[in-house]
This record gives sequence, structure tokens and C-alpha cells, in this order.
Amino acid sequence: MPTPQTHEDAVAAATELAAALAPGAAARDRAGADLVPTEALDLLDASGLLGVTIPAADGGPGLGAPTLAGIARIIAAADPSIAQVPQAHFLMVDLLAVHGTPALRKTLFADVLAGRRIGNALAERGGKHAQDLRTRLVDGRLDGVKYYTTGALTSAWIGVSAVLPDGRVALAFVERDAPGVHIDTDWDVMGQRATISGTATFTSVPVTLWFDYTGVYEMPQQFGARAQLYHAGIEVGIAEGALAAAREYLVEKARPSTEAVRAGAGRAVEDPHVMYRYGRLATRVRAASALLSDAAADLDEIGLVPSSAAGAARGSLSVAAAKAFGSEVAVEAGSELFALCGTSSTAAKYDLDRFWRNARTHSVHDPVDWKYHHLAAYELGGVLPPNHGQL
Repeated sequence: MPTPQTHEDAVAAATELAAALAPGAAARDRAGADLVPTEALDLLDASGLLGVTIPAADGGPGLGAPTLAGIARIIAAADPSIAQVPQAHFLMVDLLAVHGTPALRKTLFADVLAGRRIGNALAERGGKHAQDLRTRLVDGRLDGVKYYTTGALTSAWIGVSAVLPDGRVALAFVERDAPGVHIDTDWDVMGQRATISGTATFTSVPVTLWFDYTGVYEMPQQFGARAQLYHAGIEVGIAEGALAAAREYLVEKARPSTEAVRAGAGRAVEDPHVMYRYGRLATRVRAASALLSDAAADLDEIGLVPSSAAGAARGSLSVAAAKAFGSEVAVEAGSELFALCGTSSTAAKYDLDRFWRNARTHSVHDPVDWKYHHLAAYELGGVLPPNHGQL
């Protein structure tokens, strides 16, 4: 499909993709890394959605943060693992739009608009912090090991962070099938299993496409906030998916408890306690969705490169609130589903526990407690939040 040119077209494309993904979500969850979800990812790549945030000057529609959040939320309600796969892709597009050379943008954006996805290889283990990197780019050759490489296994390109001989950091782009690139399927986790975010090893991989990544997060920017906005969209999508699953089960399968029958309920949905729990949960899911929409609107107004540190802080904190609250509600919805639906809903054939497992796994992607901390520090003391990629 061609790249959607409007927000409404992008939402329609995401809705169509979600409808195609939903029937196989439970099976993909059960299979995990034993079965790479190539068919589902082919649908994603062919949806036209990969290019929606490419700037108009580079041949894309230049759609903003509300579209990005909407895509994440809609797809995640059907299958949050597939929704997470392009999260880093959209970050790479943002980084290229601001820091990529004209030649680099021309090459990679043409591929993205043709449905070729960019995976990530940014995270490492063993360092003192996220930017304590051991991967090296020396004389045009890349060597190193990366972890949590969501999307890399089935991508066309991989964005890899690496240290240059002079100590600067590069963001290099290598083709997935380049010599020396090996992506493993060693992904054995409780939730988000179909992301298959395994280990990537780069052995003397030739690199010609890269830009200086050193000071990206030292200037006022919204790269981190936009990346976190997408993550927040995944959490809200999981919550909405769990609520929809609870509604379907209650209407079609659940029987009222003995106590509810004695109280006069003929159906599970007439149980007053079920009605209370469902109403309360639905309200919290709606509140999480509203926070996500507010954060997306704030980022759209502020822009990808804010004019001031205060503007960047405003966007980051707005997203922090949406991500923190959305994570809590997603975990709650995945658990509350069983309190609503009863013992029979725990049967393995329904795989309804995937909502909780996905939410719990994804919610610890970065510390939620620190988001509340930074919100309080700003509100109570005027302290600007740190300027990095995880807030």
C-alpha cells in the first residue's frame, strides 16, 4: 500500500492492519521465538505506515505525534508484540530527519517509503549506563554485540550505535543481510514474546552510512519523548485490548456466580460487582487514552527540535505522565480481566493471560517510578527533567 498522506488515512490503515493481526495474536504469543512472525511483519511492512513520519521535504507526508501515538495504540490493542517492532524504526526516522545528511536521508527514506523497515541495535550489557558502549566503528568496519534488538531480525536495515576511534559516537546503518551480521533468536521472556528481540553480533561489518550521534541528546530535543510516546501508545493499546477481551468474554461466555444468581442476576453482565469493576476499569482505560492524546498534542505543538530546554521539558513530562499511568492501567487491566470473567477464563485455550504478561514485560522497559519522580521535581521545585532518550 502507498504511504497514507493524512492522519485519517493512517488511522484507517492501522485499523485494517490490526484487524488482520488480531486472529493470530494468541498463536504468535504461544510460539514466541520458536516461530518468527514473518507473515504478520510482512503485513506491517506492506501497510504503508512505516513512512508516515518522514518529512514532506524528504518525500513523506510528515504526519505528527498524534498519528504516531494512534498507530501504536491501534496495533497494540490487537498484538502489542507486532506493534513494538517498528518503535525503534520511527525513532530512526526522526533522528535521520534532523541529523542525517541529504544523501543518507535520500537512500534510507526511499527504502522506508518502499516498505523496508529499520531495526535497532542500540542496547548493550555490562556497561555502567546506556551510553557506555563497547561496539566500535574503526576504519569503516563495525564490531560489537548488541541486545534487545527489537525489529532487527526481520528488518532491511539496522541502526547501530558505535564508538569511533576519537571517542565520538556514531549511528551506523547496515543492511540486515550484510556480511558479518548475525541476529539470534535467543529471546525467552514472559511477555512481548513475538518481538524476538534477540542478540545481534557484528563482525567486521562494512559501514558507509552513518552520522555523528554524539550530541543528539545534549540539545533540546523530543527524540526521547517521541520514542516514549510510542511506548505509551503500546501500553494504552494493551489496556484497551484487555478491556475488549473482557467485554467479549463477559457477553458471550461468562456465567454469573452463585452469589450473583441469588441476588437476581441472570447473566454475568448483570452481576453488580462485575458492573462496578468493569465500569471502574473502563474509566481508567479512557483516562489513560486521554493522557496519551494530550501528550501527543503537546509534542506536535512543541516540535521535534524545541526552541528551548523548557519546551523540551514540557513535552518530556507530558509523555512521562502518559507512559507511567498507561503502564499501570495496562497491568491492572490484564489482571482485572480474570476478576471480571471468572475461573473459566483462565483456561489456556483462551490465552487471556497474554495481556498481563505483555503489559508487565513492556511496562518495565524503563523505570516508571523515575517518571513520577521527575514530574514531582518539576512541579515542586522547577527542576527540568534529564535530557535523554528514555523520558
